[in-house]
Amino acid sequence: MISAGDFRNGVTFEMDGNVVQVIEFQHVKPGKGAAFVRTKFKNVITGSVVERSFNPTEKFPTAFVERRDMQYSYNDGDLYYFMDMETYEQVPINASVLGDNFKFVKEEMECKILSYKGNVFGVEPPFFVELEVTETDPGFKGDTATNATKPATLETGAEVKVPLFIEQGDKIKIDTRTGEYMERA
Repeated sequence: MISAGDFRNGVTFEMDGNVVQVIEFQHVKPGKGAAFVRTKFKNVITGSVVERSFNPTEKFPTAFVERRDMQYSYNDGDLYYFMDMETYEQVPINASVLGDNFKFVKEEMECKILSYKGNVFGVEPPFFVELEVTETDPGFKGDTATNATKPATLETGAEVKVPLFIEQGDKIKIDTRTGEYMERA
């Protein structure tokens, strides 16, 4: 059990049947009245963020979110298969669990699988990935006065905006959190 007075950033606990993680907290001692804890927390399964005040003595069960490194193997329809690198066990994960940033993941990349009590609720790809540009328009010399970009299709099928000097066949580095081009690889 964890009391509201012990809240810190990143702490996960169960509340009203949901698993939530503290994003921000502030202990408030007003001149009159009792002290309280003002908290902003995120539901780790749905992603919704809520602000709420707690009495510092309120207690909640601690929730342990398991993060396991697994390698993406292949997909079969709506199921995506990940392999545990220690046990070589194949774990199928439904496409609805995958986030938008999964479009930057190719086969044999390691991802973090997030689960609570054996139920997988999220997949975190690596923060930075190197992918090959499979299709893009040729750039034109002289178009460098502004930060001009053009669309490019990557080997995973994802589309990103890249600078004009990037050509088909180039390897580029992508930030999966923002989906933006970082640099040439």
